Amino acid sequence: MLKLKRVYDDVSQQDGKRILIDGVWPRGIKKEDLEHDEWYKEIAPSSDLRKWFDHDSDKWEEFKKKYKKELKERKDLVDQIKKDSDGHNVTLLYAAKDEEHNQAVVIKEYIENK
Repeated sequence: MLKLKRVYDDVSQQDGKRILIDGVWPRGIKKEDLEHDEWYKEIAPSSDLRKWFDHDSDKWEEFKKKYKKELKERKDLVDQIKKDSDGHNVTLLYAAKDEEHNQAVVIKEYIENK
């Protein structure tokens, strides 16, 4: 099962494998303090897309379309997440404040609709 969680939220035994999916390290967290198993920074939105979106919910639908195109080019990481979450808990970790409009939501939707 694929789950989503902010990096600032408490760790849970139900998290399973914890994968950070941000392209840059989250602010205010030391690398040794974040409990995570993997860091797939390559799966994050491109810098251009991230800067264009700028967490503007008015751009959400267009961001999703553009980011899904980018995810097609990151097939190896997408497939690895899908494989790991087949019958097991995997939690995608992200730093964004907006829990409804962020790359983790898009990745989860993309994988579940494959």
